Formats: sequence, C-alpha cells, structure tokens
Amino acid sequence: MSSCSSCSSGRKGGEGGVDAATAIQDQLISSTLGRIKYKLFIMSGKGGVGKSSVTVNTAAALAARGFKVGILDVDIHGPSVPNLLGLHATLEADERGGLINPAKCNENLYVVSMDSLLRDRDTAVLWRGPKKTAAIRQFVADVNWGDLDFLLIDSPPGTGDEHMTVLKTIPDALCVVVTTPQEISLADVRKAINFLQYAQANVLGVVENMSGLCCPHCGKEINLFKKGGGRELAEKYALPFLGAIPLDPATVVAADTGVPVVLLEGDSHAKQGFLALADNIAAAVGNSLEAISSSHA
Repeated sequence: MSSCSSCSSGRKGGEGGVDAATAIQDQLISSTLGRIKYKLFIMSGKGGVGKSSVTVNTAAALAARGFKVGILDVDIHGPSVPNLLGLHATLEADERGGLINPAKCNENLYVVSMDSLLRDRDTAVLWRGPKKTAAIRQFVADVNWGDLDFLLIDSPPGTGDEHMTVLKTIPDALCVVVTTPQEISLADVRKAINFLQYAQANVLGVVENMSGLCCPHCGKEINLFKKGGGRELAEKYALPFLGAIPLDPATVVAADTGVPVVLLEGDSHAKQGFLALADNIAAAVGNSLEAISSSHA
C-alpha cells in the first residue's frame, strides 16, 4: 500500500501536476469546441466502406456551400484524408498564440491529420491506446481551429480507443454511421450502433455508400453490390437515413488525383449524391441538437 501511495503521489507530481495539466488541457478543449457549431463523428464498424471518402466529400460540399469546415483525421495508423484532398502541406505553429494552424485546403476547408506530421508518409505509426488518446486530445486542444460551422472527424474502422476518446472528449458530437448495402458490412455496423447506444452517443443518421453502380455510358443503375441495406438498417433502429451514394468511376478518378468528386468540373452521380448528403446533414443538425437539448433539460 505504501508503494502504491508513493507511486500515485509521484504521478501527481506532489502538487497534482498531472491533474493540473489535464485540467488546463480540458479548458483548452472546451474553449476550442465552444467556437465550433457542429461536430460530426463519421464512423463505421467495418473498414473499406468509404468513411474517409464520405468525410472528405461531405466536408468539401459543405465548404462549397459557404460553411467554414474543418476535418480532424483521427485514423492514427492509416490516415488518408490528405491524400484524398491532394494536400501536401504540413502543420505550422501560430506565432501569435503558440498553437498549431491546421493545413489549409481552401478558404473554407481546413485539415489536421497524423499524415501531416510525418516526415515520411510511408512511416508506420506504432502507438498504443494512451498515446493515441493523448494525440487526439492535442489535435483539439493545441490546434487553432478558430470559428467553424462544422468539424468532421474521420475515424478508423471498429470501435476502439480512438472512438471512445472522441466521444469522451467531444460529448456533443453527432455520429454519422456509414455502411455499404451488403450484409457483411451491415453486421459490423450493427455492432457499431450498439456501441454508440451503450456510450449514449448522439446518432445523426445513416449513410449508404456504394449504393448501386451508375453506368458511365448509359447512366443506368446496376445493383452491383445490392442496394437499400443502409435504409433498412436505419429504419430498424429508428434512425434518420441521410442519403445514398452510388458507385461512380468519377469517384476513383477524383481520389487518385486528390480532388474531391464534388469539386470536379462537370456533373456525376456521385457528385449529386454527396451534395444531397451535405444538404441533408446541414438540415438535420439543427433539429438533432434541439432534440438533444430538450432531452437533457
């Protein structure tokens, strides 16, 4: 017991040093989040469903609508947001406040990602839970996000340390669950929804990505990987269905060139789907926060 006591006091620095540092960081986080109107946590229980693509294109669509938007990429081990945006800028210190400025994509869109901190982007990040938790908290506390209408948080697959840290750090985050129509994806997404229910998180709604294939030649829709599974999932859990994004060759071209499909010249089925999704989310967030506020009154 004596050794435990001394160990505990040592961690607190005798005068509560660690606790004091955490309290200061909590204040910084609270101050930062207070200047961000809506926080959207994009997640799914399964990898490969296009969370990052949905995050980037929704953010770009909202920015194109005139909103001030930030993207926080908390996929520590496999960040892809900078590549999808063709962003090579690194994070730089703000000389005025000692904070870090997010990388600027355009006048309305800003990004923070682990990828922007690596000298060599092919370097693997070998971090365990506590270090990932600390990094995510720093991405909020030590970044000069400024006044934003939306902060979109892109997550890794699963329901692990990153997800629990985000929900604890940003308790008013509105979760957007991404799935594809197939049962193999829906099975994992059901687990993710169960996780969110257990965590008493606020779920904004469900997005069905890769919803059918639009032929680039005739425009006819082909149910290559089924269609409608996401809508059925939303109905089963009484969640809003925010939209369906079809498979579209334009999305592949956009990802490889580092330009969101919603910013490509010309029209495409995926572009229309993402613009509609952004409009649906912009319409849904106000109602969702009003419901949350009334339920906690």
